[in-house]
Amino acid sequence: MNFTAKDVAELRAKTNAGMMDCKKALTESDGDFEKAIIWLREKGIAAASKKQSRIASEGIVTSYIHMGGKIGVLVEINCETDFVAKTDAFVEIGHDIALQIAAAAPKYVNIEEVPTAELDAEKEILRNQALNEGKPVAIVDKMVEGRVKKFYQEVCLLEQTFVKDPSLTIREYINEKVLQIGEKISIRRFARFEMGEGLEKRNDNLAEEVEKQMKGNK
Repeated sequence: MNFTAKDVAELRAKTNAGMMDCKKALTESDGDFEKAIIWLREKGIAAASKKQSRIASEGIVTSYIHMGGKIGVLVEINCETDFVAKTDAFVEIGHDIALQIAAAAPKYVNIEEVPTAELDAEKEILRNQALNEGKPVAIVDKMVEGRVKKFYQEVCLLEQTFVKDPSLTIREYINEKVLQIGEKISIRRFARFEMGEGLEKRNDNLAEEVEKQMKGNK
């Protein structure tokens, strides 16, 4: 990657695209600034990002129940007009996002929501892992940066791979939908409930239970 953090910031300022999108654009373009802009335009990210400054105060709260009531999701998705909020296309977006949350269990909507303390703790763990693997100190920081990206992909909804189309992240999926409907779309918040989560559970093993009963009958 022949580019710096300053290049990422400049590309972000010029296109209004997200930080991760700008890094990916520069990576795909071997650090060429103009090619990165073209890449963002071809992907529709630059056009979609321009709409992000608009106000999106309409939308829907939708739900999804999975595995016969074992997992439930509520998610609020916003758009700009009540008209779009009532369309089948927007309702489908809400369903897709709720399905994603049920399947992939993100903790946050985006990178910015990750608490600094949690990120610092994760970086420390990843750094110690790399050192314990015997990696040279000189490349440990680069390794941590790569592994932090994977961490974001696990815990941040917008960075996750879309379960219905693994060629897209949720951010890319939303950008595609923004271009289709012509309005800003934002995922404001969500809640995911999993039956029995956080409760102490019985760890029954049928074979062990039968063995115990047989011993008790002797």
